[in-house]
Amino acid sequence: MLIKDTDFIDQPMLSKGKVRNIYDLGDSLLLVVKGRVLSSISEFWFDFTKDIIPNHVITTDVSKYPMGFDKYKEELQGRSMLVKKAQMLPAECIVRGYLEGSALKEYKKSGTVGGIKMPEGMLQGDKLPEPLFTPSTKADEGHDINITYEQLVDLIGEADASALRDASLALYKKVSEFALTKGLILADTKFEFGKIDGVLTVCDEMFTPDSSRFWDAAEYEPGHAQKSFDKQFLREWLETLDWDKTYPAPTLPEDIIEKTAAKYRECYSRITGKEI
Repeated sequence: MLIKDTDFIDQPMLSKGKVRNIYDLGDSLLLVVKGRVLSSISEFWFDFTKDIIPNHVITTDVSKYPMGFDKYKEELQGRSMLVKKAQMLPAECIVRGYLEGSALKEYKKSGTVGGIKMPEGMLQGDKLPEPLFTPSTKADEGHDINITYEQLVDLIGEADASALRDASLALYKKVSEFALTKGLILADTKFEFGKIDGVLTVCDEMFTPDSSRFWDAAEYEPGHAQKSFDKQFLREWLETLDWDKTYPAPTLPEDIIEKTAAKYRECYSRITGKEI
């Protein structure tokens, strides 16, 4: 969860979101403040994948932050990262390795995933013949819209589109193979990319329970929803309510908040071998 009060940060707020606040520190620097689990998992994966593609992280050590922020070490350590500003590309880059979520809905409707024909008779949770790059638009409001690779090319050009596809698939391959050694299946994930000094860079967060679907490999069984270490638990609880999914959202009971947080913490400990 976010720090409840960040009024001590007297720099312009670039954006305020559900899980992170971003502050503009000038000099091409941003301060990202978010929950401890999301921060810690992203830090782990940014370091783990730096051989594949650069990322925007400068440091997560508050003692090295500029502008006197080191005096807020107690409030910010483990919950923030100093990053470089990037010129973000207008696409969500999704890689799917298993049939779930919107991919399952598309398959049931048309037998395709991301517009690509899939084998007949696949079950919910089945492994796809190969990981698929299925981009979407990045919407400021409302839901992102899935697009084809050809539409992505029209949006940003062939060179950038192919670079996003290749980087996304390479990241998924490395992390999904590592996750299996920890007893986790990486069903799907999404990335955001930008350019820093013209160099393609992965930004925001990586392979967190907010941006990825992790399953327990020991209990994996296609044909139904899997035991998950992401916000699917919360989604399923919301589906039990008589709510039309418009503002305002229902108040979450404390036990649902704690159970969701516990799944996030377990995901972190399974991946890193450490405890939050």
